[in-house]
Amino acid sequence: MRQMMDTTEITADDLIALVRAYNPKTNEKRLRAAFDFGHEMHDGQFRHSGEPYFTHPVAVAAILTEQQLDDATIITALLHDTVEDTRASYKDIERLFSAEVAELVDGVTKLTNLQLNSTETKQAENFRKLFMAMSKDLRVILVKLADRLHNMRTIKAMRPDKQVQKARETMDIYAPLAGRMGMQWMREELEDLAFRVLNPEGRASIIRRFITLQRETGDVIQRITGDMRAELDKAGIEAEVFGRAKKPYSIWRKMEEKEQSFSRLSDIYGFRVLTGSEEDCYRTLGIIHGRWRAVPGRFKDYISQPKSNGYRSIHTTVSGRDGKRVEVQIRTRQMHDVAETGVAAHWSYRDGKRSRNPFAVDPAKWISQLSEQFNAEENHEDFLEAVKLEMYADQVFCFTPKGEVVKLPRGATPIDFAYAIHTRIGNDCVGAKIDGMRVPLWTRVKNGQSIEIIRAQGQTPQPTWLDIATTGKAKSAIRRSLREEDRARFVKLGQELARSAFAQVGKRATDKVLRTAAKNMRIDSAQALLAQLGSSEITGREVVQSVYADITPSKGEQIDAKRAVVGLEPGQSFSRSPCCNPLPGERIVGITFRGEGVTVHTIDCACLSDYEDQPDRWIDLRWHDGNHPAVYSTVIDLTVGNGAGVLGRICTLIGEASANISDLEFLERKPDFYRILIYLDLRDVAHLHSLMLTLEAESDVAAIERYRKIDAQSPTR
Repeated sequence: MRQMMDTTEITADDLIALVRAYNPKTNEKRLRAAFDFGHEMHDGQFRHSGEPYFTHPVAVAAILTEQQLDDATIITALLHDTVEDTRASYKDIERLFSAEVAELVDGVTKLTNLQLNSTETKQAENFRKLFMAMSKDLRVILVKLADRLHNMRTIKAMRPDKQVQKARETMDIYAPLAGRMGMQWMREELEDLAFRVLNPEGRASIIRRFITLQRETGDVIQRITGDMRAELDKAGIEAEVFGRAKKPYSIWRKMEEKEQSFSRLSDIYGFRVLTGSEEDCYRTLGIIHGRWRAVPGRFKDYISQPKSNGYRSIHTTVSGRDGKRVEVQIRTRQMHDVAETGVAAHWSYRDGKRSRNPFAVDPAKWISQLSEQFNAEENHEDFLEAVKLEMYADQVFCFTPKGEVVKLPRGATPIDFAYAIHTRIGNDCVGAKIDGMRVPLWTRVKNGQSIEIIRAQGQTPQPTWLDIATTGKAKSAIRRSLREEDRARFVKLGQELARSAFAQVGKRATDKVLRTAAKNMRIDSAQALLAQLGSSEITGREVVQSVYADITPSKGEQIDAKRAVVGLEPGQSFSRSPCCNPLPGERIVGITFRGEGVTVHTIDCACLSDYEDQPDRWIDLRWHDGNHPAVYSTVIDLTVGNGAGVLGRICTLIGEASANISDLEFLERKPDFYRILIYLDLRDVAHLHSLMLTLEAESDVAAIERYRKIDAQSPTR
């Protein structure tokens, strides 16, 4: 974790020592000369705080030593304000310290004179100049970022209106720019310092809640870090593990984006594992996922697919102790060096030599790629918009033909864009134009693009759109439309389900029986009943019971489902956990919940890891031996060929196995196959295995497995 050093008393010897620590071959004579020259030029000048002005250039230089930068950059930091604020000239710098340093100082001076918070047109032009300066030598912006960081650290000495101006400029421009360059630590600190000025009450409230949380839960970071180290040591992996709470602004932003309160925000802790090799990174990932439950959709592999600024790391989120979600980053130490300094790693020194980090990117190539698209913009406002959009890389901002902005997640398609405007426009979509050119609907939209949706009357959403769309709004609207369109297919499926359900009680699903069932269930018609049955809105059991309430299959004496578990205390109730849906015949264990009885899990349920540190809540249980009724719900994940009569045969096989279908959920509908979750009521685990073997033998079944709801929640503690 970076510590903010006291820069008020840094001497030339102190600064040289900081540089020598990573570059023993530094030119101490040049560093001392630059220190003395800067001190002389700024003599008699003071900051708003009353300190000698030269403490600021020294602090900027000290910040850059943390990134292990070369002598020219450190000297530039010491002299960056001399040409602007003292009698020193460009020629003086060139003569005393080299043309390279003079060019860098001149570049920083020009950046300092840019008023990035001015009117839109002037701001756009200044932004263009900023990128031109960056493209000439990226070290100019490194000095400027360090300059802004120290100014933000000491901003309290400025007038309140100036504080707000600088903080807003920092939040809008310099913090995103630092992030885009891969200097995430600097981005976080700049954001937090600006947040302190722009919303002090919000920041204070986050800190107060953190203190309260720590008082209630203890040192969560130390406990989880210890657990991770223990697991890695057990596997023989040499690694360093660090943990920290996220910055107040980062938490505030998550609360705003997710519209959640602090108490509902789970992933407020971050952990980092540094290994010795890339192989150990993936081994560490396996160990962490084996010990803690991974959160679906929260895994990113930037090692196999690095970012353009050289960043490499594995990101995952897991449920740690007490159900707390924690983010974990896994990378090698070389990758970490680049992650800390980003593009600046190209200039890093170690042991007196330019660091040969294989993950550091060529800054010239990086900046040329970044600025190439901007140079093509002739309009100043377009250029400014392009720059800002590019720096906010986690979101995509697109435009309607009328110029209205539509915000979408990265990876969105024209389908998402259409539904973001209006459901009717999405349903009528037949094509799209991006920047005037016709494109396929699966095209991934990019920042700043103008999108026009082509519509046709009578068009309806296609099943393949579910694979194209990425937003929840689009997927929900598509599914709703498909349900309406597929009424005829649902009726046909409902007929098969009804036949199977009535066959289990020795009856036939005649038209008269179905009309009677519809009347008893207050459904308009038999056709409407079949449609609801086929779309899983009602179950076959409900339809049968509406007509033959007193008929149940004769199975001899059966064990009461309410007393099916042995090992409970008198009067103690139990429920089957929805995460693993244990069946009679499986090894089980119970977890007690105050006022809610006992929740039963299978012995291998991943959720049990959440209670490893609470052994007093565990109870040894077993199922009663004997004949259990077919009332225990479980789910199978079935992939079947999309052919005539296939679903009917599947339902028949399930009925013949004396199993009841309580619900159906279509996960995927492809031209060649369906993937379906079938919710069943079974007797025991042997019944499940027998049924799965029967279905697996069916030629149209491509895959079958038991489905477990890994994200299902146990009762509240």
